[in-house]
Amino acid sequence: MKRLLILVAAAMLGIAAAAPAVLAAEPAAHTGRVVLSTQGDVTIPTNEQADTVIVIDGTANIQGTVNTVVVVEGSANLTGATVESVVAVRSNVEVGSGTVVSGQVMRLDSTVHQTGDAQIVGGVTDLSAKLVEFQAAVGPAMFLGWIGVALATLAAALLLAGLFGRQVRRADRLIATEPVQTFLIGLASVIVIPIAAILLIVTIVGAPLGVGILLGLLPLVAFVGYLVAATWLGDWLVSRMGTRPSTSSTAGSSSGRPFLGAVVGVLLLQVLGLVPFLGLVVAVASLVGFGAVIRLGFATLRGTPTAAERASRPMRAPTPV
Repeated sequence: MKRLLILVAAAMLGIAAAAPAVLAAEPAAHTGRVVLSTQGDVTIPTNEQADTVIVIDGTANIQGTVNTVVVVEGSANLTGATVESVVAVRSNVEVGSGTVVSGQVMRLDSTVHQTGDAQIVGGVTDLSAKLVEFQAAVGPAMFLGWIGVALATLAAALLLAGLFGRQVRRADRLIATEPVQTFLIGLASVIVIPIAAILLIVTIVGAPLGVGILLGLLPLVAFVGYLVAATWLGDWLVSRMGTRPSTSSTAGSSSGRPFLGAVVGVLLLQVLGLVPFLGLVVAVASLVGFGAVIRLGFATLRGTPTAAERASRPMRAPTPV
C-alpha cells in the first residue's frame, strides 16, 4: 500500500508539472467527468469526453477526448484520441495513429511508443528528474518539521515532569509493575472512548460533550500517555546505565522529578518513529502510557491508591493488646 501511495504521489506530481504546458496549449472543454479504476480497464470511446481518467493496475483505452490521462502500473492505448496530457508511472503508453496530445507525456519508469501520424506537441518528459527535485525541496522541510515537533514534545515532557512529577512517578509505577494489564486497559480505552463519544454525539443532547471528548479530551490524554510512557522508558534506560535507580526499584517513593528520563525517552521514541517497522514499538508504548493515565485518573477520582501503591506500602505491625 505504501508503494502504491508513493506511485500515486509521483503521478500527481506529474500532473502538476504538466499543467503549465497544458495551459499554454489550446484548452479542451471540461465536462466534470472523472473516471477512476483500480485493477480494471477503462474505455473512452469516440465522441465521448472526460476531464480525467485515472487507471491503477489496468488499461486505459482512449479513443475520445480526455483532458488528463493518468496510468499507474498499467498501460494506456490512445487511438485517434484528443488528449491534453498523459502521466505514466511504471506503465506502457501507446500513442497510436490519429492521436493528438496537445501537452506533454510525463513518464516515470515507463515506455512511450508513438506510431503513424500521432502528435505529442509538448514532447515526452522524464518525471524522475522532477521527482528528485521535489524530494530535494521537501526533504529538508520535512526534517525541520520533525525537529520542531520533537523539540515541542520534549518541552511538553519536561513541563509535565516539572509540574506533575509525583503523578508521573505514580503512572510509571503502574507501567513497571503491571505492564500487560495497563496495556490492555489502554487498548480497550482507545476503542471504547471514541465509541462512547460518537454515541453521545448521536443523542444530540450530549453532542457538545461527545465532540469535546473526541476532539479535545481524548487527544490530550493520549498525548500525556505518550509522554508518560516515554518518561518511564527513559528512566528504565537511565537505570540500566547505572545513573540512578529505576522507577520500579523505587516504587515506594514519589520524590524527584524525572527530567532526565523525560529527555532520554522522548528522544528515543521520536527516533524510533522514523523507522517504519519500529513504529509498532512507539504505538505499544503509547497505549501503555495511555492505559496508565486512565488507571491513575480513575484511582485519583475514587481517592484510592492503585494496586501497585498498595503493594509497595509497608505492612503495619499489629497493635499490642
